[in-house]
Amino acid sequence: MPLKKVLIVDDSTTMRKIIARVLRQADIAVEHVLEASNGVEGLERLASDPDIQLVLSDVNMPSMDGLAFVRAVREKLTKERMPMIMVTTEGGKQMLQAALDSGANGYVTKPFNSDTMRGALEEYLG
Repeated sequence: MPLKKVLIVDDSTTMRKIIARVLRQADIAVEHVLEASNGVEGLERLASDPDIQLVLSDVNMPSMDGLAFVRAVREKLTKERMPMIMVTTEGGKQMLQAALDSGANGYVTKPFNSDTMRGALEEYLG
């Protein structure tokens, strides 16, 4: 069963397109890919579009970073209701633990490929 809507939050337009392409390469069916360039826009998208089923978010972004974004989402939506996967260049244990502590369900470290992405998202694909 395809995911109805996935939200990709990253300040890099190129990275948002790469993530969307990797989802397709991983045979993860998504009807609609929505985009936001920072956490503030991500919150606006989530508020205006209740059908979003999964969020993939960068950590380092202007206006509102990924950790603050996850914490803000978790004030309203549980991990079960809104799975959030961090996509980050920072693979250190401290950053990854901070992401999990803030409420992320998991993470993918850049660079990633379709197998890495599929593995991170497998449990949310129904």
